[in-house]
Formats: sequence, C-alpha cells, structure tokens
Amino acid sequence: MKNINFMKIGVIFSLLFFLCQNLSAQEFILNDDKLIDNRAKEKINQIGAETKSKLGVNIYVYAKSNLGLDENIKTKDKIDFIKNHENQIITSLEKPYVLLSISVEETHVNLLFSDELKEVLDKNDILNGYVVPLLASNDKNTLFAKVSAATLNGYAAVADTIAESKNIKLESSIGNAGKVSSTVWRVLMYTMVLLGLLAYTYAVLKKRK
Repeated sequence: MKNINFMKIGVIFSLLFFLCQNLSAQEFILNDDKLIDNRAKEKINQIGAETKSKLGVNIYVYAKSNLGLDENIKTKDKIDFIKNHENQIITSLEKPYVLLSISVEETHVNLLFSDELKEVLDKNDILNGYVVPLLASNDKNTLFAKVSAATLNGYAAVADTIAESKNIKLESSIGNAGKVSSTVWRVLMYTMVLLGLLAYTYAVLKKRK
C-alpha cells in the first residue's frame, strides 16, 4: 500500500511539474488568435524561456486578427486607440520586457520595450528588417504562414540582439536563418527602385527625342 501511495504522489508531482512548465512556457505568447502555428509557438516559447533564464529579459507576443475597430474610424482615433490598448498591455508585463504587437486587419506592427533596453534595441531595425518584409511579402503563402514566420523571425531577432549585447550565446537561436529573409527583401526593394528609375529615365529621354 505504501508503495502505491508513493507512486500516486510521484505521479501527482510529475503532473504538477509538467503543468507548471507548460504554463511558464505559454506566458510569452499573450494572445495569438490562432494566427501562429504550433511549431512557431514551440520555438518562441523555447527562445523566450532561455532568454528569461540567461538574460533576465521577458519577450512577449501579442497578435490579433483585429481589434474590433469601426471601418470608418479616423486615422488619428485609430492610432490613439491602438496606443492606449498597447499601454494597457504593458502595464501588467514583468520588467525588463519587450512586446511584439501585431494586428492584422489594422495593418499594425509595433515593438515596445522597457527603459532598460532603449540602448540595446532599435525598433525600426527589428520591424523593418525581420517582421514587415514577411508580413508584406507578395507570395502564395497564407496569412497564417506569414504571421507565424514574421512573429518568430522578429522574436528571434530581439532575443539575439539582447544576447549579443551581453556576449551570451543562446542555444535556441535560429542564427542567420531570419536574416536571409530580410536581406532578400532589401535586394528586391532596391532592384525595384533601380528598375523604376531606369524606366523613368528612359521615358524622359524618349520624350526629348
């Protein structure tokens, strides 16, 4: 009987440990509206847990398909609403924090972080280099796939940037995999701009003839 009781206690503790681990892992994704696939979630949680453990920084994701705004809302009112909404979210976050915020229908992406990280992170570099290119890509991938890839890419870039500032290597890092997407995007953009300038120059010269 004693052995059976010990086994029961062991099973209970194992279940509690498992639940605690999962709850801890899920705390980094505050909301995703089923926009992020399970593989991306697993990787985000893995990176988040290691970042918190080794760097003492909490990186969060908040993704929504929409914020329930009226279609005819004025741009200023829309901006104010989103800003207030994000401010409400960050009031409950554990510092130091980073919040990657995405709202699909409002075509809104943002990166917010506590004062401790102002000298470490460049919002525009992260968003324009790792997130926006994947969300705005004109390919056959579904919205689900784009949001998943963009979120993971941006999340990993934030973690790597903070880790590099502390000279710490993250085992869960995706390395240069995320940078390839942004590099390709930049090349395509520069190519399009160059082709546009050439076409414009050709049209002007043709008119002069």
